[in-house]
Amino acid sequence: MSLAELIIDLQFKGLRINAPFERRPGGAGPSDAGMVWIEGTAVTVPVDASFVADSPYSLEPEDVGFGIYAGGVRLAGAAPADRPRFYGLTTADGVPYWQLALMHLDSLASTVLQTCAYWGNEDQCRFCGIGVSLDSGSTVLVKRPAQLAEVAVAAKELDGAVDITLTTGSTYGRDKGALYVAKCGEAMKASSGLPVEVQFEPPDDLGVIDQVADRGIDSVGIHVETFDPEVLRRVAPPKYRTGIERYFEAWEHAVERFGEGQVSTYVILGMGEDPDLIVEGCRRAADIGVYPFVVPLRPVPGSLMGDWTPPTAPYVEQVARKVAPYLVERGLTADKVAAGCARCQACSPVGAMERELQGSNGRKLIPVQALEAERIGSGL
Repeated sequence: MSLAELIIDLQFKGLRINAPFERRPGGAGPSDAGMVWIEGTAVTVPVDASFVADSPYSLEPEDVGFGIYAGGVRLAGAAPADRPRFYGLTTADGVPYWQLALMHLDSLASTVLQTCAYWGNEDQCRFCGIGVSLDSGSTVLVKRPAQLAEVAVAAKELDGAVDITLTTGSTYGRDKGALYVAKCGEAMKASSGLPVEVQFEPPDDLGVIDQVADRGIDSVGIHVETFDPEVLRRVAPPKYRTGIERYFEAWEHAVERFGEGQVSTYVILGMGEDPDLIVEGCRRAADIGVYPFVVPLRPVPGSLMGDWTPPTAPYVEQVARKVAPYLVERGLTADKVAAGCARCQACSPVGAMERELQGSNGRKLIPVQALEAERIGSGL
């Protein structure tokens, strides 16, 4: 079993925890995220969902460090993420740092507006949990640039943050929230020197993308979520009304300003999509310089898809193994992304597959034992 195959199966079945562990229980992006380094690779896996109790995989303490085991067999070395030290600090006006931004392994991340024009109405994206975190009291409604700049410095100096990922709920304005998230990113980059990705919907006026670039932002995420229009209509009505072709228009404009590989889109697997449309869309996006960040659905408890389960490991691998080689051939790989989810790759198996294909740094193979996971790759 390769590292990529283990990651895929862990993201399908989850990881039972028998050691101290840093979690991200909610949020606007991939949620129920247990954070761990596996053989030096950043990975997030489900740890709290009900189905995890049946997972064959567990994190176990060892004499030195930790390991991932199944059926009593050690599969890989692992290092759970420690609780970031900056979480113990508060801003000058008394807001705990952890309510403003969180560490996702080595990336500092924040949702700068913890509300969305589509939340709580018929337009709500079914996979999204942006309002869940706010209701839980784990964050604040609006993060101010000065507060985030303060946190960025602490995250870099105390916890080794290497980049910043900022997203936002969409607003009713013509810029859809892009200008505010870019303002926050500009302040954080100025204070910390870290590269920044900001994420937003396609604005009504594509000139807004130029204004984002003019603030010194390094990368942007403009997320279509799926290339299957029928799935998009069902799970994200506002994105469906925007239309997939409008996303391509926004991406082309963004690539002109930010460069190839510095524009990305989430592509979520496991929502009932036609896999051929997904592969076709990913390749078309790559052809114009957009990195398709392929991830399995991570159901958010409290969201409209909270009772779903992640897609099966063979399905994710089947799609990912058609996308990853194309990205390598195209020269559009995660190691060239300056900042953001596509740089981090912890929620996707594609980055690990890219490294396999590139033959990087003596990749270790993980011994395959008598596990259900053994079937992965045997017929793909």
